[in-house]
Amino acid sequence: METNLETGQTVPDFTLPGSNGEDISLSSFRGKKVVVYFYPKNMTPGCTDEACGFRDAHEELEQKGAVVIGISPDPLKSHSKFIEKYGLPFLLLSDEEHQVSELFGVWQLKKMYGREFEGIVRSTFLIDEEGRLARAWRKVKVAGHVEEVLEAVQTL
Repeated sequence: METNLETGQTVPDFTLPGSNGEDISLSSFRGKKVVVYFYPKNMTPGCTDEACGFRDAHEELEQKGAVVIGISPDPLKSHSKFIEKYGLPFLLLSDEEHQVSELFGVWQLKKMYGREFEGIVRSTFLIDEEGRLARAWRKVKVAGHVEEVLEAVQTL
């Protein structure tokens, strides 16, 4: 199922349960720029920094016609706590079966502390108003990343 989406390609539609209690489909955001960011786990230091970065840039992204969506394998209950604790103004989607993570090619073998496991490689995708992939950031380092995304949204 793993794909390598290329810039300019139409991103396949997907639907996942959202933190607002509804099933959210990518296609429902047609006509807007969509920033989809995949992250490994709620409440961990890097993921918290990244989420808070997107939170702090949310208003500016919205003004530029962009919607932010975070996706992780965490269950909705965990997403709710994460949103509440950090005041996140955007949707978090639960990809517990990691189908969407695999679709985007971000569910990979990882190594940490000498052990191997499968998980999400932190990645962000910018999708244009017509549903095409405008930009992909893979193996993201959190520092400075939100600023890069803001700049790309601005030039899109």
